[in-house]
Amino acid sequence: MKYYEVEILDAKTREKLCFLDKVEPNATIAEIKNLFHKTHPQWYPARQSLRLDPKGRSLKDEDILQNLPVGTTATIYFRDLGAQISWVTVFLTEYAGPLVIYLLFYFRVPFIYGRKYDFTSSKYSVVHLACICHSFHYIKRLLETLFVHRFSHGTMPLRNIFKNCTYYWGFAAWMAYYINHPLYTPPAYGHEQVKLALIIFLFCQLGNFSIHIALRNLRPAGSKTRKIPYPTKTPSHGFSYWSPALIIPMR
Repeated sequence: MKYYEVEILDAKTREKLCFLDKVEPNATIAEIKNLFHKTHPQWYPARQSLRLDPKGRSLKDEDILQNLPVGTTATIYFRDLGAQISWVTVFLTEYAGPLVIYLLFYFRVPFIYGRKYDFTSSKYSVVHLACICHSFHYIKRLLETLFVHRFSHGTMPLRNIFKNCTYYWGFAAWMAYYINHPLYTPPAYGHEQVKLALIIFLFCQLGNFSIHIALRNLRPAGSKTRKIPYPTKTPSHGFSYWSPALIIPMR
């Protein structure tokens, strides 16, 4: 069997980082990453970007060495992607935050509305309905993350989670503060406004769930295949946006 020699250089400095001898021709980039990780434990596979050109695109984990435009002595360039975090952890963090934050305002924990309102409850049923809807929305998202979603990429840069959480957590706090405020007043158009908002909210929840199931079925379990959905434009993000937004008209 003809073996390959793989030389891994730093994409920025061109410094030789690793030399792999007797690499099998059918070895994948994922396997090469694992071999590189053994010599440099600080760079785990998810943190590695391997490429044939210092400024070129990253090679896919499933790419096979012998199918690449390289000779028996291959030069591959390494770039550090920085600390990574799994997408499952990202979504769980994004969605658990709003669930907890909203409940803090709902139960009126100390230091939010003033001492005399600590752990008091609203006298309006619509406030409790809004809490149920908001909690349902994010519990649904948490369960979908664990049991429905299939991810084409295992990780993302750790620094991005702070930006993502700022959006979800901040919006939840903004809504919760006003909806659960002791000076809250009922909706301007009464029960009819609440009923309409609730119906649309439930419709969006069902629509969002159906789209997530459809997208899940486009990617076989354990694969990174990306099929084009039909119709080519899905309303998933629209349903996701309107679901929490419709909690506001309930007030």
